[in-house]
Amino acid sequence: MKKTEFKRRRSQLMKMMGKGTIAILASASQVTRNRDVDFPFRQDSDFLYLTGFSEPDAVMVLIPGRKHGEYILFCREKDPEQETWHGRRAGQEGAVEDYDADDSFPIEDMDDILPGLLEGTDAIFNIMGRYPEFDQQLIGWVNHIKAQSRAGLHVPSEFVSLDYILHDMRLFKSREELKLMRKAATISVSAHERAMKLCRPGHYEFQIAAEFDHEFRQCGAQHAYPAIVGGGANGCILHYTENNEVLNDGDLLLIDSGCEVQGYASDITRTFPVNGKYSPAQRDIYHIVLAAQVAAIKKVRPGNHWNDPHNAAVRVITRGLTEIKLLKGNPTRLIKEQAYRKFYMHRTGHWLGLDVHDVGDYKVGDQWRLLESGMVLTIEPGIYIPAHSKGVHRKWWDIGIRIEDDVLVTNTGCEVLTEALVKKPDDIEALMAG
Repeated sequence: MKKTEFKRRRSQLMKMMGKGTIAILASASQVTRNRDVDFPFRQDSDFLYLTGFSEPDAVMVLIPGRKHGEYILFCREKDPEQETWHGRRAGQEGAVEDYDADDSFPIEDMDDILPGLLEGTDAIFNIMGRYPEFDQQLIGWVNHIKAQSRAGLHVPSEFVSLDYILHDMRLFKSREELKLMRKAATISVSAHERAMKLCRPGHYEFQIAAEFDHEFRQCGAQHAYPAIVGGGANGCILHYTENNEVLNDGDLLLIDSGCEVQGYASDITRTFPVNGKYSPAQRDIYHIVLAAQVAAIKKVRPGNHWNDPHNAAVRVITRGLTEIKLLKGNPTRLIKEQAYRKFYMHRTGHWLGLDVHDVGDYKVGDQWRLLESGMVLTIEPGIYIPAHSKGVHRKWWDIGIRIEDDVLVTNTGCEVLTEALVKKPDDIEALMAG
């Protein structure tokens, strides 16, 4: 992504903060996996959004109107020995030249420099609670200034939640962001197609999961979240991630997997027959879920409320379940009683962006938020019928179906970013047979 995109975001944020303020945001830190092995590093999404800087142990400071530069980046110094072992660092020169910082200092010097930057400001914008150790440092710097207030030092008078305005910014995707999200969607579509073509009875879930690893890495992407590859009964476990059981003839396979590109996520779910042919019972449930998704996507347009797609999906699912006798009674009453939750217990979607469950309020006050152009969300209705469900005939047991796509709100309606991936039963069967 271009440096100008990050600069635009910082400028927009500082305009909303106003003069006499300071924003301080810490990066993520490296996390130990076991003994002296670390987990692969993933930058804090808010930090990445404002800086594009992908190293750990860094702190961003924004000071609107500061004469000597509004954007300061504290980060690790260049260190040839450490870089030989652990990889290259930007250092202070790289922070300025490659990441557009107005000034950069070694992270080790932060205790000496940052208190001076806090002096004279009225409000500190920060996200408290995410990194408690850093919170204590920040409070310590403020208390240090307070202790010298009799000497004339001006103490910041309030802490302001940075995420309140920053997360609202992140909710609306720019052209640059949408390019990356479309790329992530395209790669994920290819991975799902690959899985459908290669799936056969007798394979293991982890073998199908490996096809996603291959496709993502071949395209320079990585998983946006742990893949869900659940065959048969495992498809009825919403966050199943063990992915270690054999795929049986006659079962369905539910796959919820998406990649991220430069931090931007895709999120797709498809459910297909392990042997390439849906049974009549599986088709019946599948058609209800697909109809629910179609109805929900139609409700994604500017001016509609966030909850409108969910309500549309609930109406279709409830009506469909009564038609096949899995629910009994009047659909309107059943919806009021939330009887559908026995088989459909989650919401119909979530925001999507730098986080797979992205930031942004779903309500403003006590009202559902209005959808606006530039927002991206998932639409993912499902029906889950575990074996031995009370009052449910055996033919429905262990049918778990979810269909999920990524949807951009446009000026006139919506664009399904993952539209290229087949989802009609006949089309899926044709692809698997092909």
